[in-house]
Amino acid sequence: MTFKEQIQQGIPSILPAKQAYDPAINHAPKRKEILSAEEKKLALKNALRYFDPKHHAELLPEFSEELEKYGRIYMYRLRPDYKMYARPIDEYPGKSLQAKAIMHMIQNNLDYAVAQHPHELITYGGNGAVFQNWAQYLLTMQYLSEMTDEQTLTMYSGHPMGLFPSHKEAPRVVVTNGMVIPNYSKPDDWEKMNALGVSQYGQMTAGSYMYIGPQGIVHGTTITVLNGFRKIKQNPEGSLFVTSGLGGMSGAQPKAGNIAGCITVCAEVNPKITKIRHEQGWINEVVTSTDELVARVALAKANKETVSIAYLGNVVDVWERFNQENIKIDLGSDQTSLHNPWAGGYYPVGISFEEANDLMANNPELFKEKVQETLRRHAAAINKHTAKGTYFFDYGNAFLLEASRAGADVMAENNIDFRYPSYVQDIMGPMCFDYGFGPFRWVCTSGKPEDLLKTDAIACEVLEKMAETAPNEIQQQMQDNIKWIKGAQENKLVVGSQARILYADAEGRIKIAEAFNQAIAKGEIGAVVLGRDHHDVSGTDSPYRETSNIYDGSRFTADMAIHNVIGDSFRGATWVSIHNGGGVGWGEVINGGFGMVLDGSTEASKRLASMLFWDVNNGISRRSWARNEGAVFAIKRAMEVEPLLKVTLPNLVDESLL
Repeated sequence: MTFKEQIQQGIPSILPAKQAYDPAINHAPKRKEILSAEEKKLALKNALRYFDPKHHAELLPEFSEELEKYGRIYMYRLRPDYKMYARPIDEYPGKSLQAKAIMHMIQNNLDYAVAQHPHELITYGGNGAVFQNWAQYLLTMQYLSEMTDEQTLTMYSGHPMGLFPSHKEAPRVVVTNGMVIPNYSKPDDWEKMNALGVSQYGQMTAGSYMYIGPQGIVHGTTITVLNGFRKIKQNPEGSLFVTSGLGGMSGAQPKAGNIAGCITVCAEVNPKITKIRHEQGWINEVVTSTDELVARVALAKANKETVSIAYLGNVVDVWERFNQENIKIDLGSDQTSLHNPWAGGYYPVGISFEEANDLMANNPELFKEKVQETLRRHAAAINKHTAKGTYFFDYGNAFLLEASRAGADVMAENNIDFRYPSYVQDIMGPMCFDYGFGPFRWVCTSGKPEDLLKTDAIACEVLEKMAETAPNEIQQQMQDNIKWIKGAQENKLVVGSQARILYADAEGRIKIAEAFNQAIAKGEIGAVVLGRDHHDVSGTDSPYRETSNIYDGSRFTADMAIHNVIGDSFRGATWVSIHNGGGVGWGEVINGGFGMVLDGSTEASKRLASMLFWDVNNGISRRSWARNEGAVFAIKRAMEVEPLLKVTLPNLVDESLL
């Protein structure tokens, strides 16, 4: 059977043979036991409803075994035997170019070079899933292969509810992930609903099919590191940045450190993912002992090297040993998946990776105790370094939040705020998001590297022309972005699809997208998918990260994210998504995203101009209303450009009156 025939088949009428569990793959850890006996029966009934009753007797014991063994029903038997990667768009079956582009993006999210746990359909973050099981994947791909431009596919937390009549200008797919009633949005609620097969954690860009590998955050991380050094008025050359996490998005850190020009030490406990990142060139060297690490860092400092070093072990050992050796850490952070602290997002110090995984599954209460003990040690070691002059920032991964819940010494004197700022509070918010600069991205669906090279050149030309007349307030952002796109090819950022990320404001996004669309119309490049990280100006309401520099009391509201996805959907997005939980934990954030296919048509030009303008300025207007100075400047500038835009501006109060 050909690839196209397999896609069109969907869930096969004749069951494939049971597949052996492949130990060479980086698998998700076993999830904790959380279902009652009756709930396990319900989980099995929920899984079996995808199959003809004639298969139930055969599948029941198999699914029951998966549930007991892994804590989830993944339906490994249905995993397709073809290679999983983003194929050129014309290799997909279908009646809609837009639907084919979505298939391209889905397969990229599950590519073994991209996905963290590919057999469990998890892209990054330990639990950021594209689908809950392989039946959902097969059925979704089948629906996309049948879809016309007069239909919309509705996705309920990985489950394809079905194709519904709509119209050409409607989104082809509408995605929700984890959108549960607020009072049922605690971590254990997710564990239970996910085990039942009724909800999933889509992270930010996994469940919305927009993940492009670690590159997706490299640019933002590079800007963060560069601006971190600017903040402390220090040259990156010969300076030391210490952090942890090499899994999904966190895997970008060492590459960003190299681009910024500093020494980066990134700790990671998982040997498989460390090996992958080293082979992919995202880290230069791997060391396995703190003795070796101390000597290597001393040498790098003496020679003012630009080098990234992965330490295979727990980051707490690094912070504590560097304190003993009096090694100066200039910038410090952490990017482990602490939104998921009890299920593989953060590991306790003092025990092996294998022992920790066993403890996590078989004694979750003791595992939690050890994680919280480690967080207290972690914070204590950081405090010793910051007393010596280290600039530490929370990377929006819930490190300070979980450390505070563990009783660590991370609170400010007022016992309300954290001792250390979020990187959005100090760096990305005031320097980028308030001005509308965020992680715009695109994917060349032809799969041709030469198409990506052409788009890089187009984007660079657009930015350089814009920089000639850009106001002083955003010249630094413009120059950082021009430098980034010029070095994109030499930095070898592509993993999986031919994709690029570039921080840009609304004007930049619209002009770059329109230039792409014209190049497509001329036949110079193939169709392009536009998107962004949800970690952006207006897609996400996250009080400890994306909206942490909102100080008018509205940090815990989520109107902006909801408005964003609704507005994108009727302004021309090809698909839209809204999630609970991305990046910082279930119940801690609401985030929305989009995808848009450019095909060279006049209609695509109209859609991109309308949607991209809204997608950015929705967030700037909210930030302006919160009295953020940069956002007030940016929204006034936007109103000068677009006469149909009229935004309510804040009046400032004389503090002496209060």
